[in-house]
Amino acid sequence: MNPPGARPDARTILCAGIIVLDEVFQVDRFPRPDEKIQAQSFFIVNGGCAANAAVAVVRLGGRAALAGPLGDDANGERVLAALAREEVDCSGCQRLAGTPTAVSAIFLDPHGERMIVTHCDDRLAAARPINPARLVASADAVLADNRFPEFVRPICEAARARGLMVVLDADRPTQICDELFRIATHVVFSSECLCATTGRDDLAAGLAAVAATTSAFLAVTHGPNDVLWREGGAMRKSPVFAVDAVDTLGAGDVFHGAFTLALAQGHTLAAAIRFAAAAAGLKCTRLGGSRGAPRRGEVEALLARAPASKFELP
Repeated sequence: MNPPGARPDARTILCAGIIVLDEVFQVDRFPRPDEKIQAQSFFIVNGGCAANAAVAVVRLGGRAALAGPLGDDANGERVLAALAREEVDCSGCQRLAGTPTAVSAIFLDPHGERMIVTHCDDRLAAARPINPARLVASADAVLADNRFPEFVRPICEAARARGLMVVLDADRPTQICDELFRIATHVVFSSECLCATTGRDDLAAGLAAVAATTSAFLAVTHGPNDVLWREGGAMRKSPVFAVDAVDTLGAGDVFHGAFTLALAQGHTLAAAIRFAAAAAGLKCTRLGGSRGAPRRGEVEALLARAPASKFELP
């Protein structure tokens, strides 16, 4: 059965990776060392790259399944309950006995900038999926983040064995020869991850360096700056949407979810990037990570108002 907002052409995206409970503090400014400050507001929301992307997929008219490890504690129950309310299929999530769910303390300032401290038990990072082939059996595409590489690698391999598209959210710095870059069909980096992984500050040069190791499509997001991507060996750029940002938390995850869904629905790379940029931009205008993920109608309205993007050489 499709979620209430699913389109007739809905595709199922399996989102694999990290699941977190986010504790968010809104502050006037970030604290200095040894300083205590008062938060203006506080809220708790489910988070983590894979979980945020799954919520985005559903809100954008797709179906989402989630696979990832989390604890058998109250925080894990809270996260799963929130995801169930978003119509995310969590049957692929694995509860680890005696293990705490990953949690983040997040500080947001009035400009939408953030500071994040995360605790993730080593047992979560060491977890392996129980049955990767079963997890991908009903998926039209897989979106995996690289926070838990030992968990997502078998899932990505099982997906490729079925001929599925695999989009990798490269958010954690790694080695330029990372096996996940070879397995994935598409790799979308954050600028921080790309620079740290390749040792290059120039993003185009960083993508070129990774391109020497993989045949995957490569792109990099850079906050409010253009998305850079490679097509046919040429560097391209896609402008993002100018918005008044109040919270950038989860914007990259929304981008990845939207991008994967659009590709699974048959859109071109250029159209998928533009759709994802619009979704991420709208998310930045709202508080609360995945809680601020937009609905498909909102994204389509923004795309209709905005002038057509030009995909030019940088």
